[in-house]
Amino acid sequence: MPGPRRDGPLVSAARDGDEAAWRELYARHARRLEAWLASLPSGDPTASPEDVAAEAWLTAAGKIGEFTGSDDDFAGWLFTIARLTLNNRRRAARRRRTDPREPDPADHAWGVVGSPEGAVVGQAETRRLLALLSPREADVLACLEVVGLDVATTARALGLSPTAVRVARHRALRRLRQQVAGTDEP
Repeated sequence: MPGPRRDGPLVSAARDGDEAAWRELYARHARRLEAWLASLPSGDPTASPEDVAAEAWLTAAGKIGEFTGSDDDFAGWLFTIARLTLNNRRRAARRRRTDPREPDPADHAWGVVGSPEGAVVGQAETRRLLALLSPREADVLACLEVVGLDVATTARALGLSPTAVRVARHRALRRLRQQVAGTDEP
C-alpha cells in the first residue's frame, strides 16, 4: 500500500488551484524550459519553443493531480512533458511532410535563444559544437550546461538514469575537447 503523498507546498497549493502557486512555479521554470526547447531541433518549422512550452504547461495543469513529488521534482516532470510534446510534434511533422526533398541540415540546427541568466554568447558556436555530438549527448549538454538543470532533473526530463546522464556528459565533453584540439583520438 503506498504511503501518504509527500508533495512540496507549491505543488500541493497548485493542485488545489492556488493561482499564486502556479505563478511561482511558472516563474521558476518557464524561462529555462523555453531556453532548453529553443536549443533542440523541433523537426516542425511551425513549432516555436514558446508553443511547445505552452502546450507542456497546459498538459501539466491538466495532470497535476497525477504528479507526486517535491517542488524541485516538478521541474523534471515538466521537462519530461515538454520532451514528449516535442517528440509528438516531430512525429506529426514527419507524417504531414508531402514534399519530396533531401533533408536540410538547417532543419536540425542547435542553438540557444534567451538564456535565463542573460543572452548566450556565441550562439553559432554553441550550435556548431552541439551538432558534433550524438542527439543524446547534445540533449544532456543542453540540459546541464546551457539551461543549468541538475543531473537528477536532466535524467527525469530525458528519460535516462542519472548514471547515463553523467556518462553522456563525460563522453560529450571529451568529444568536444578532442574537436577543439583538432584530434579524433578515442
